[in-house]
Amino acid sequence: MQSFLIIGLGNPDEDYLHTRHNIGFDVADALAKKLDAPFQKVKLGWLAEGKCKGRRFFILKPDTYMNLSGKSVLYWMQQKNLSKQELLVVTDDLALPFGSIRIKPKGGDGGHNGLSSIIASLEHAEFARLRFGIGNDFSKGKQVDFVLGKWNEEERKTLAERIETCCEAILSFGLSGIGNTMTAFNGK
Repeated sequence: MQSFLIIGLGNPDEDYLHTRHNIGFDVADALAKKLDAPFQKVKLGWLAEGKCKGRRFFILKPDTYMNLSGKSVLYWMQQKNLSKQELLVVTDDLALPFGSIRIKPKGGDGGHNGLSSIIASLEHAEFARLRFGIGNDFSKGKQVDFVLGKWNEEERKTLAERIETCCEAILSFGLSGIGNTMTAFNGK
């Protein structure tokens, strides 16, 4: 059975719960729920294992904090003996409007410390990523407050639907491949 490792990036402390920067954790939680796959505390994170149409999805929320995510990703890729084509990282992105998603087969870190850590640990940037737009509606010098802040009332109205779209895109990645998933979901 082909397996995939889905990484939801976030920070483990309660203070970061449901913040813009933790959208990766929120998507991971929603996917695990959709696949009826409970999380268990494991080395370097929380791991859930679900199946869909003959594919296995390992869903990981690293507990290493965002800036050290690569340590957890590398460890679990080795533990599950997975290739770079079987990895998908879900992360927040300031450069995209709120709620938009962009799937790419590879790329740089875009200034994101979590992606930077993964690239450094894996020693390459050739892994798929699903970037969730958090927008950039903040004043000069307030980027950290914005990123680590909670969703506003307007964003919360459509957040669940956008997270569901991410879950559909992740399952498509495992079932139909990166190319078909990009065609179907980029710009949605």
